[in-house]
Amino acid sequence: MKGGKNEKAKLKDSPQENGVQTNQYSSISPPASPVAQDEPFSTYFEEKVPIPENVNQVFSFRKLWAFTGPGFLMSIAYLDPGNIESDLQSGAKAGFKLLWVLLGATIIGLLLQRLAARLGVVTGMHLAEVCNRQYPTVPRVILWMMVELAIIGSDMQEVIGCAIALNLLSVGRIPLWAGVLITITDTFVFLFLDKYGLRKLEAFFGFLITVMALSFGYEYVLVKPDQGEVLKGMFIPYCADCGPVQLEQAVGIVGAVIMPHNIYLHSALVKSRDIDRKNKKEVKEANKYYFIESTVALFISFLINVFVVAVFAQAFYNKTNMEVNQECNATGSPHTDLFPLNNGTLEVDIYKGGVVLGCFFGPAALYIWAIGILAAGQSSTMTGTYSGQFVMEGFLNLRWSRFARVLLTRSIAITPTLLVAIFQDVQHLTGMNDFLNVLQSMQLPFALIPILTFTSLTSIMNDFANGMVWKISGGIVILVVCAINMYFVVVYVTALNSVLLYVIAALLSIAYLCFVGYLAWHCLVALGVSCLDFGSRMQLSRHTDIYLLTDMDTDNVDER
Repeated sequence: MKGGKNEKAKLKDSPQENGVQTNQYSSISPPASPVAQDEPFSTYFEEKVPIPENVNQVFSFRKLWAFTGPGFLMSIAYLDPGNIESDLQSGAKAGFKLLWVLLGATIIGLLLQRLAARLGVVTGMHLAEVCNRQYPTVPRVILWMMVELAIIGSDMQEVIGCAIALNLLSVGRIPLWAGVLITITDTFVFLFLDKYGLRKLEAFFGFLITVMALSFGYEYVLVKPDQGEVLKGMFIPYCADCGPVQLEQAVGIVGAVIMPHNIYLHSALVKSRDIDRKNKKEVKEANKYYFIESTVALFISFLINVFVVAVFAQAFYNKTNMEVNQECNATGSPHTDLFPLNNGTLEVDIYKGGVVLGCFFGPAALYIWAIGILAAGQSSTMTGTYSGQFVMEGFLNLRWSRFARVLLTRSIAITPTLLVAIFQDVQHLTGMNDFLNVLQSMQLPFALIPILTFTSLTSIMNDFANGMVWKISGGIVILVVCAINMYFVVVYVTALNSVLLYVIAALLSIAYLCFVGYLAWHCLVALGVSCLDFGSRMQLSRHTDIYLLTDMDTDNVDER
């Protein structure tokens, strides 16, 4: 299966194929269209951000600024309405005791995002495109469907989060279904901001993150949480007097923070910088600055999440429905009936969260909370739309017009959301959110296993492939994260109390575990477990064989 010297010479002499720049450093290149096109294919990276040259310092703020953008767009998934709801429930149910879980989940998320960014920088392709080239047709289609499910689940939470915010801001005048339609419309408008320049689009996302920071920061200053308890909860990994409720909440935090579609998104966003991938030094430098930028972005997202947890931990931990009902009644709130007259522990979601803030701290607290939720929902809906388009284009190699792609990916995700908004009441969405969290938890292996597989292969990553430490630690982290999320799924399913549902869940679980096992098998072979390498070469030989990819000659890589 040797390519021969002629083949390598052909690669050296032909840096472009079908109009697509090939990569002399990486052994795989961006996929070209199967049909030659007269007009260049419209992507989101028609305008690539230039990187300053002739900057010889070990660290340059000018270069960091040039690379700043993709990490902040990626960090929005850590601030979507699903995360905000997980935060406030964590504070209301466990106080400050689970802040260390949030910190740990964010650090794990950063390490996984590092892998995603490196794949995009080194190969010039995002994860969906690499999956398209490496997996056979049937596994590839199944993988696409699973990731699409995760995007739909996340999108439903984000769009409904926007609709809830609009409902709160309008004092109930805008119903849920109308809020969904408004969100869909303005998402279409905002998505085309990149036509005015990629940096302007990134600045707009930066503005939305700033709105979230100011809104939830205002609530933090207003409530005045105990700073000692905040630090204790953040750095002492212990949960005193915690039971099943707190354990489930801890698992929910991990599931909300680490989202499968975000791995696909980040690997695509890093392609927006003008990097010469044939130059090893530039690739290494890009990896460094992207990691710094992602660290800063996730640190900011972590602080915003801490604001939310701390507010509800300080103000509403161990509060009963009776206490909240009395306070809302005393302030003349129209939402008093949300809280029954019993001594049950207060249960909140992003809608009730805004209501209780308004009851205890005044109408300004409610409206500022709603503005923060609106910013979170709007920004995450837009990045979710990008995720959907990258995933669909990558897995299916779509060559449609920009508008057609946006319309298709939006329709797939929005249709179930609109149905839920029409038939569900804004006050009774907690059960649906639990189901969506479970749905997304089940999809995690379909992002984490492929990203570890491909970043561990020297045939794809060359000198930038994961070392032994990263292979082992990455495998352990992914195993732990998947196990935690499977526990969350089991807890949810066992609470259904239906024999029919148990049978359906069992049948689906068998198919699910078989496919996860298939992906894990290829991952283990990529990690170096050679005893499992039977048949895999034949399986993938019809595509670009991930174990027998012809290594491209890297002797002539510019080491400037």
